[in-house]
Amino acid sequence: MKISIIIPVYNEVNVLPMVLERVMKAPLPAGCEKEIVIVDDGSTDGTSELLTHYRDLVTLHHSVENFGKGAALRIGIRKATGDIVLVQDGDLEYDPNDYLQVLQPIVDGTATVVYGSRFQGNLKGMKFANWVANKLLTFTTNVLYKARLTDEATAYKAFRIDVLRSMRLRCVGFEFCPEVTAKVRRLGHTIHEVPIRYNARGILEGKKIRWQDGFHAMWTLWKYRFAPMEKPMPETIQSLEQGSSTVA
Repeated sequence: MKISIIIPVYNEVNVLPMVLERVMKAPLPAGCEKEIVIVDDGSTDGTSELLTHYRDLVTLHHSVENFGKGAALRIGIRKATGDIVLVQDGDLEYDPNDYLQVLQPIVDGTATVVYGSRFQGNLKGMKFANWVANKLLTFTTNVLYKARLTDEATAYKAFRIDVLRSMRLRCVGFEFCPEVTAKVRRLGHTIHEVPIRYNARGILEGKKIRWQDGFHAMWTLWKYRFAPMEKPMPETIQSLEQGSSTVA
């Protein structure tokens, strides 16, 4: 079984080598092989040049401009060739040593979607405002979609590839998390949670999500609760980039 680890990156030149080292060394469930897909979302700080040194070890895609995390993940999903997709941020907030417990339920066939919960595991450094925002998003998700989550906005999300390709994603920015959660639940999949470790970083350390993204996430949850479910459509990398400058 192949695991496609998708890493969207934007201006992470200082921490990316450490992230990639950890990802490459991270343990996987028995019998699994690793594919690393990096989507450089128009970096301007030297990240693009740095990634050329890894071109023989990973699958690379360089976007011509900064479209957003959601657009980068959609490109990564199109390029992935694995049976399972796992999302990895391009920073050091999450620990790749947690891959084993995140992936094992899907490998065992007991789950199709797994989220790594920061609130069930070891949570360090999260600001109170972020804690409140996470709790509100999770509560809203549970009410609207009859879920039983403790951490909707976690970055560590793993999916069987056919689950992702059975839906049409429209996300461009940070609304990937609420959109994919909404559509996974609308399709009837149970989201399994496992505890993970988390070490928060701040804006001065390169954290890119802002308070405005919380309102956008909340709106996304409400919108997709009532919007008609769209059938998946074939998308090329070129069409994804051309269509990523505005939110559909």
